[in-house]
Amino acid sequence: MAKWLNAEAASVRTGLPPALLKKIQRHGLLVQENSDGLLLESDLKAISTSRRANSTKKPRVASFFAGCGGLDLGLKQAGFQISYSNDFDLDAATTYRRNFGHIDVRSIREVQPDDIGEFDLLTGGFPCQPFSNAGSRKGTSDPRGTLFWEALRFVNHHRPKVVLFENVRGILSILNPDGSKLIDGIHRELIDRGYRVSSALLNASIYGVPQNRQRVIIIGLREDLFQEKFDFELIKKEPGATIREALQNVETVTSNNIHWELSPQAKQMALHIPEGGSWKSVPYELLPERLKRIQDNIVRYRSPNFYRRFSMDEIMGTVTAAATPENSGILHPTENRRYTVREIARFQTFPDDFVFEGKTIASMYRQIGNAVPPLLAKRLGYALRKHYLS
Repeated sequence: MAKWLNAEAASVRTGLPPALLKKIQRHGLLVQENSDGLLLESDLKAISTSRRANSTKKPRVASFFAGCGGLDLGLKQAGFQISYSNDFDLDAATTYRRNFGHIDVRSIREVQPDDIGEFDLLTGGFPCQPFSNAGSRKGTSDPRGTLFWEALRFVNHHRPKVVLFENVRGILSILNPDGSKLIDGIHRELIDRGYRVSSALLNASIYGVPQNRQRVIIIGLREDLFQEKFDFELIKKEPGATIREALQNVETVTSNNIHWELSPQAKQMALHIPEGGSWKSVPYELLPERLKRIQDNIVRYRSPNFYRRFSMDEIMGTVTAAATPENSGILHPTENRRYTVREIARFQTFPDDFVFEGKTIASMYRQIGNAVPPLLAKRLGYALRKHYLS
């Protein structure tokens, strides 16, 4: 015997927002469930019709840990609507507000699921410091590691069609206290919530980004709406540009054409590092004591490549949040300085009219270094729209 479902129960079964189902019911298209627990075909047709009626709308995004907006910008360029965004880093939020408009600056712990409207895609670049190869790697023992669970509150409540998490590649090797891999635990939590989950380590340079930058992308597709996992081969590929090509005419851009001064020691080192070189070109007597110790036992230290200065015809290395010359390729190829804020924004594929705000120049470097390259996000967004959210 069939029974009527209220809007909330029907929402769970169909994936449609309760408000839409209430509207359907007001028009006499009530949702039923038969004794076998299946929706009646006649009602599914009514729901399908309503779904098609709304298909011209842009897919809506709820963006958590949005930072300065690299991921959101790419998704917006791919035709998504950013309906909600959140980050409590005030400098990043100031940049976001300058370029997008409103952003919620509360801690995600303070945001309740009912505070935000319905959305189709939930994104979250939950803080990557605990999982970074260059960081403390405390993993789930670090309070920041628990913010993943905060994002799951919104998955539980809203059941978006698609969930997209991104992080640094260190997340692939970090272990939980019980010895299991953290990435497997993230998969399991999404699978338990009814999602088909796939993940991949993507190098942005093969998707048109002029930078060797690796990020882990985790995508969950709601299993009642999609029969297969997300196929990463659907993302359009294109070789990234060289440094010379990426920086073409950058000197004509007036916004953020500033750089963070090197320390006196770094300046002295830079004088002896040729284009395409590193600290190994610096005369031994000019090396700081810590680097002399490494040079004296280079095999033990696995021949590190500190103070890397890429050449104009190479592809840029990973833009880091710290922008330290010792551990990143932040030195300009031909000038004895760090890259400007605008130059590293170019490597991340932010457009020249995207303006970065912050109390310090170091804060601007950090925001850019933590961001997802908008071009990578745009190509990922196109694949999601065309094949899953059309």
